Amino acid sequence: MKHFSLACALLMSVAATPLMANDTPGAGVTVRPILPTQIEEFFQHRVLFRALQDLGYTIAEPNEVEYQTIHLAIGTGDADFTAVSWRALHDAFYQEAGGDKVMTKVGTLIDGALQGYLIDKATYDSGVHDLSQLKDPEIAKKFDADGDGKADLAGCIPGWGCERVIEHELTEYGLRDTVTHNQGAYQAMIADVIARNANKQPVLYYTWTPYWVSGALVPGRDVEWLSVPYTSLPDGGTGNTTFNGKNLGFAVDSIGVVARNDFLAANPAAAKLFEVAKIDINDVSAENKLITDGQNTSADIDKHADDWIKAHQATYDGWLAEARKAAE
Repeated sequence: MKHFSLACALLMSVAATPLMANDTPGAGVTVRPILPTQIEEFFQHRVLFRALQDLGYTIAEPNEVEYQTIHLAIGTGDADFTAVSWRALHDAFYQEAGGDKVMTKVGTLIDGALQGYLIDKATYDSGVHDLSQLKDPEIAKKFDADGDGKADLAGCIPGWGCERVIEHELTEYGLRDTVTHNQGAYQAMIADVIARNANKQPVLYYTWTPYWVSGALVPGRDVEWLSVPYTSLPDGGTGNTTFNGKNLGFAVDSIGVVARNDFLAANPAAAKLFEVAKIDINDVSAENKLITDGQNTSADIDKHADDWIKAHQATYDGWLAEARKAAE
């Protein structure tokens, strides 16, 4: 009887081995992610890191660079993936770094991302609704923060991608003589915008969603999106630029993973995870607000990721199940 029990135990152990291996198809593989420098975009990466780790992968210490460099690093083989590639906005970066020959846009992690120009609600309600109205020097002077007579636009840092659109549109809509595109540290510029708005002064700025700014300056309450006269994107770019009946001048976008083709081919579990993972844009904005409110350490962001997974456990477990199945 003892020999029979031992034999059964051995058989059960052998039978269990492939199942355990299938639970962790990434065992022995180190993944090299690359992230932007903006802390507000760590959260979605940490959620994916947790999922990859649950699949057995080891996560290398991520490098942090700007968006153009992110795509170049993946294209040259210095990183395996990022989860912050904007499908329309960053397409030029993607193509310049090698495009489909070396990497792939996988899935849609975050949908419905917006970008555009906003002004304070009081000025909007006075009749300034379109960016092209700033060709009028008298209107532009309303947003003059430094006394040079030109509107000061709190804009986009070089290397983000949005700066290409803004620079193109300032020329396209004839605004070079009346608008200054300020490209300093974005956080500092936005802090100044928020302070000016609190003092009932006109403000003009660029922002995007998901991001905390639209929780501090709420469209429809504190500020309003400006329209543009017609769609004109750099390098003949295309896309739907209309949101709620208003042409924002930027393509309504989605954000997702870009990964190296060789990594995807060798790691079907990770490829399937990247394909099926989705996070609601409002969840990302809510997490960004927690960061703004002071929960801004690495441990805080890990907790935000843990809390999100617990709140969406069935969905998260579904990602893992599909990833494990793809690796069979």
